[in-house]
Amino acid sequence: MPRRPRLDLPGVSQHLIQRGNDRQPCFFADIDRVRYLHDLRELARTHDCQVHAYVLMTNHVHLLLSPARVRAVSALMQSLGRRYVRYFNDRYQRTGTLWEGRYRSCLVDSEDYLLRCYRYIELNPVRAGMVVDPADYPWSSHGANALGRPDPLVQPHPRYLALERDDDTRRAVYRSLVTRGLEPTEVEEIRRAMGTQRALGSDDFREDIQRRLGRRVAPGRPGRPRKQKPKPGSECNFPLESLRTPQASRHEIAL
Repeated sequence: MPRRPRLDLPGVSQHLIQRGNDRQPCFFADIDRVRYLHDLRELARTHDCQVHAYVLMTNHVHLLLSPARVRAVSALMQSLGRRYVRYFNDRYQRTGTLWEGRYRSCLVDSEDYLLRCYRYIELNPVRAGMVVDPADYPWSSHGANALGRPDPLVQPHPRYLALERDDDTRRAVYRSLVTRGLEPTEVEEIRRAMGTQRALGSDDFREDIQRRLGRRVAPGRPGRPRKQKPKPGSECNFPLESLRTPQASRHEIAL
């Protein structure tokens, strides 16, 4: 079955996750994380992508970025994956793949949903029980976005900049948002959008993306399709058995 084309539009942010193969570690030491971030910064510049938020966990990576052109994210992740795998295999004298197939991604609405993704990503180490405060985890964008630590990789999104004009005040507002955390329903909504690789946002956002791409961008309703009532006068007046063939089965129609 052919792969479904990714949802991809220039200027529309994407939240993506890439996992280690079979959930195995993709970082063994701090030098590995330094190398990954160095390559990510260089390739993001090469492929015209701005990185707004990130976190490097032991066996997976979250990124929030905005591409300037179509397929820029795919080109970035392909180049980054190959470059880092070569480094990783050489350093640890191993062969074979490192990543668990293709990365997963979803488009993100630039309104409230984008800042939710910021927080979802930077709170990952807290949810994993690695730290109590995201400021204590050095391998994320939280130091730059919340504390003003220098990080040449991080480029602020206009929605983040709109929190406040003054840098210090903006960071204080963002810290309060992070401290507030996310509702369980918000976490589940982000995970569901990532799992289905659809669009995360309002109905208006999804309708706009659907119109621009000419394809469905929201997950369908769970369960079986609702049965349609027959129209008056359309009732069948002959036995249904006459429609059956010897090869037919009760599973013959897949909707």
